[in-house]
Amino acid sequence: MSESIRSHTFSNGLVLVAEPMAGLESAAFTFLVPVGCVCDPADRGGLSSFTCEMALRGAGPRDSHQFVLDLDNLGVERGESVFDSHTSFSGATVAENMPRALAIVTDVLRRPHLPADQLEAGRQMMLQEWRAVADEPSQRAMIELRRRHYPKPWGRPSQGELEVIESVDIDEIRRHFAGMYRPNGTILGVAGRFDWEQLKDTVAGLIDDWQPNQTPEIVEQAGGSRLEHFPHDSNQTQIAVAYPSVPYGHDDYFRAWGSVGVLSGGMSCRFFTEIRERRGLCYSVGATYHSLRHRGGVFCHAGTSADRAQETLDVMLAELARLPQGIEEHELDRLKARIKSSLVMQGESSSARSSAVARDWYHLGHARTLEELGRLVDELTRSAINDYVAAHPPGDYTIVTLGPHPLEVDGGVS
Repeated sequence: MSESIRSHTFSNGLVLVAEPMAGLESAAFTFLVPVGCVCDPADRGGLSSFTCEMALRGAGPRDSHQFVLDLDNLGVERGESVFDSHTSFSGATVAENMPRALAIVTDVLRRPHLPADQLEAGRQMMLQEWRAVADEPSQRAMIELRRRHYPKPWGRPSQGELEVIESVDIDEIRRHFAGMYRPNGTILGVAGRFDWEQLKDTVAGLIDDWQPNQTPEIVEQAGGSRLEHFPHDSNQTQIAVAYPSVPYGHDDYFRAWGSVGVLSGGMSCRFFTEIRERRGLCYSVGATYHSLRHRGGVFCHAGTSADRAQETLDVMLAELARLPQGIEEHELDRLKARIKSSLVMQGESSSARSSAVARDWYHLGHARTLEELGRLVDELTRSAINDYVAAHPPGDYTIVTLGPHPLEVDGGVS
């Protein structure tokens, strides 16, 4: 089980938040660096992702090959991702190797080579990722949905824009890195087996001379049309629907999240039962909750045949409209069982917890233990969720479809 979570803010603004996990022999870390898609210039979508790709091609005393080799020799399972507000660099290994792994990854954040002779190789990796998404209709629909649900720049896709990927040069990447990568706003989440005082000293030795940089201003602008169809020559249609909700840090978050868990999250949930199982309308359907720091949204998707797309959309919207009528006790019981199972699995994964405590700190200014999360789940009641949904019914929809024919929507969208 997790123990009390510790935190420390260094003089340059970097926050270390760490959760000891008794019984584990592993340790994991997650850097959240405040360089996300929203930091890209308006006409340079994908620059942060390209910068992340190039930062991995050698750092500190290591060239690209030695960087990978040294992490492999330490048994580090690593990952990197670019999100709306952050770039994440994570690693997990046996506890005794974590300090050396941290030192290697910190070089990426502070001293990357950004080699000009590997720019074209990096470009090919970016193009492959962009094409993989462009070739997947369901992903395309959800990307376009996010563009329209959130105001600019919060709905930008991390893959960027094709014309930007094809034209970025190494000087642009180096300027972006120098202006954006900084300790102030960076969060380092650690979980697993470690000594707190030694961990603080290790991190201090790695980042204490890292100088703060100016925080960029994010200027919001209106998003795109709330109802959009993208013609696609196919026998299938992708349907994507979003509606606004509260962010993770809001007092009502767990009640809002609970209502989404009734819609989706298993074969007994409403979307699966009503749309796929009973009517056979689609081959996939679901809903997920997404939260920015200051706003949230529920994102729904269905993939279906073109001839059944209109009925699928109609039934999906009908199920959303039915939600304020209330959930049943058995639905809440199943929801709690799924959540508690997820918490148990988190408790066995230092990687999951290092990411969770870093994310908590960003959204809340503190991190919740698994025990705290368990209590919040236990306190969820049917009446609390029903009261929330009655006061905040799904609506104000953004709808994107991708397929051979546009679909009709009755009200709720402008």
